[in-house]
Amino acid sequence: MRRNAPAISGAPDQLDAVTLGQFLAALPPEVSVMNDAGTAEVPLRWVEPSELEDPTPYLMDGEFVLTAGLPFRGGGSSAAKADEYVRRLVAAGVAALGFGLEPYYDAVPDPLVEACRRHGLTLVEVPASVPFAALGLEFSKLLESGNAQVFRQLAETNRHLMRAVLSARPEHELLAALIQRVPVWAVLAGTDGRVRARAGAAVGLSQLQPLLRKLLSGSGPRVETESLETAGGRALVFGHPLRSTRDATLGCLVLGTEKPLTPAQNNVVSSVVGLLELLVRQRTSGSLAPSQLATALLLHPESLTGNNSRELNGLQDLLAQSVSGTRPGPVRVVQGVRAEPSTAIADGPVRELLQWRRLFDTKMVELTDYGFAAVTRLKVDESLLAEVEQLGWRLVVGGPTELPGLAAAYRRAGALRPRVAGARKSLREEDLTWSVTGLLGGDAGALLASRLLAPVLEQDAERRTSQLRVLRSWLRAHGSWDATAKDLGLHRNSVRRQINGVEELLGMDLGQAQTRAELWIALQYVDDAEPADPAQSPQVR
Repeated sequence: MRRNAPAISGAPDQLDAVTLGQFLAALPPEVSVMNDAGTAEVPLRWVEPSELEDPTPYLMDGEFVLTAGLPFRGGGSSAAKADEYVRRLVAAGVAALGFGLEPYYDAVPDPLVEACRRHGLTLVEVPASVPFAALGLEFSKLLESGNAQVFRQLAETNRHLMRAVLSARPEHELLAALIQRVPVWAVLAGTDGRVRARAGAAVGLSQLQPLLRKLLSGSGPRVETESLETAGGRALVFGHPLRSTRDATLGCLVLGTEKPLTPAQNNVVSSVVGLLELLVRQRTSGSLAPSQLATALLLHPESLTGNNSRELNGLQDLLAQSVSGTRPGPVRVVQGVRAEPSTAIADGPVRELLQWRRLFDTKMVELTDYGFAAVTRLKVDESLLAEVEQLGWRLVVGGPTELPGLAAAYRRAGALRPRVAGARKSLREEDLTWSVTGLLGGDAGALLASRLLAPVLEQDAERRTSQLRVLRSWLRAHGSWDATAKDLGLHRNSVRRQINGVEELLGMDLGQAQTRAELWIALQYVDDAEPADPAQSPQVR
């Protein structure tokens, strides 16, 4: 009984070859399937017409063979001929058989249909109105379209892989991107055989131990394969060693799949192996310049201030290499403060250190109790600042400096750090006004005013305004009664009486220069100050 070609639901697997099901779905409706062997997902390599009694010596696996029935004509049992013919095709890995009507037959012979059912070979009837050449042309179009689609998918996959490498957790993101594009599960192991990352439903680690031992003990580029029993049947497992530039094994990637991978899928796997090797090499080797620079500065700190210009130039060259530069030049000290306690990287200090090294393009990074400090050649533009702030951090970005000024630049950044922590806003040293009020900042200044002037600020509006006016004028006049009286249009005794009242109210000695200075600074922020809780307002004496 004839039936139409099976419908194909959804798109084919990503990065997969053209399948038999796709090809049958693209054929004219006159073509019908006489026997569906359930092989719609089998990759189809080519469409090959042949009238030989035994075409298998000239076939590759995965081909669609076309015949007009000439091998079944002549003497002998037609059933025996059909059975032997189909048996040889199945043994050769043929994907399907197409039988063309006319000029030899006006229907598919029943013995051939029975033989295909018996041996599990898909059988397709091709009417005389559809020439074999049309089928070959349709497959060529489908193959060309599929190749173009694979190239587009590979390009998008490579972009996805690069984004994963630049993420905060590159190994985990790489494996996640891999299993989205290729039907595998993945396990990444270190040199000690312990799992560093995994993605997908993998087998138990104990089952992988023999393969891991082979991978970690061998040398040279290679692929180790095994077949393991899993809950869903048997899985093809293959492992790739991750090697250093000197062929030392730095870890391995183990993948498992239920079916062989296509060339495009293997291409993706090779890309992932290469990127993982790059990551582990960077983690285990890296540039020698930072350690050379640190050693020189620890053992010979006088070289920064000495007269040996050659030695200083050598240190500047090492600094340039440490911050990913090619020649000596200005650098900046950047200090990072956590906006929230939960901002720390969950995977530990190594991952956090690598994140800052990547973002600031430098190997000169240290983790501190307040966050981190980095020396970078970057100017830290708005896009980089926004990326760091999105991660939950705030920065002090120092101004440009040379190697001898690094220690002073670090101290200046450290002096600004409390302001960043209090205001939870990043700041640039170059944008600051270098004065007490400029360094103190609006939030800290308003807090100072609310605490220091609390007894005055808590009075009714009229008395508050009057006392602040007199105090501001008197401090501006350096404590001169006559100058203050002239400025305010008051008698000098009235000024003295009001200042004495403020002094008593605040509980301060206004004859002290430090007290006057603190009050003068606080008055600059009095418009932003809120009256403090009297129970918490300290009395400055």
